[in-house]
Amino acid sequence: MRAKNQRLTLALVALAALVGAVLLAMSALKDQASYFYTPGDAARDHVVLGKPIRLGGMVESGSLTREKDGVSIDFRVTDGAAQTAVRYTGIVPDLFREGSGVVAEGRFVSPALFVADTILAKHDEKYMPPQMAGDLHKSESLRK
Repeated sequence: MRAKNQRLTLALVALAALVGAVLLAMSALKDQASYFYTPGDAARDHVVLGKPIRLGGMVESGSLTREKDGVSIDFRVTDGAAQTAVRYTGIVPDLFREGSGVVAEGRFVSPALFVADTILAKHDEKYMPPQMAGDLHKSESLRK
């Protein structure tokens, strides 16, 4: 076999191995990918009732109500085009509030109601823990 043919064969085998590795990785990660639906996507795609999914968007201002038991809440998640009612029982993260981003893990029990098992509060890129924000303000006032 000539050297040119050996290089070509080696390149083809390497390419085939690379494609195989990518396909195996994609197949393994298929079930682990953590995508979320927005309320508009969920309505458009007709999400299957009872199927575990993630629902993401903004907590609509004025929609948050707390039950008397202290741990159950109802609120609406919006993407600007559509809203979905969400019910959650548990302790919510400190960053969870009206007007903030949220990802709720759970399932639709009806086309209009999503029951969440977990609430994940999202923050913007400018987030700073309160302890650091306080220290930053103190250090800025010392510089003046």
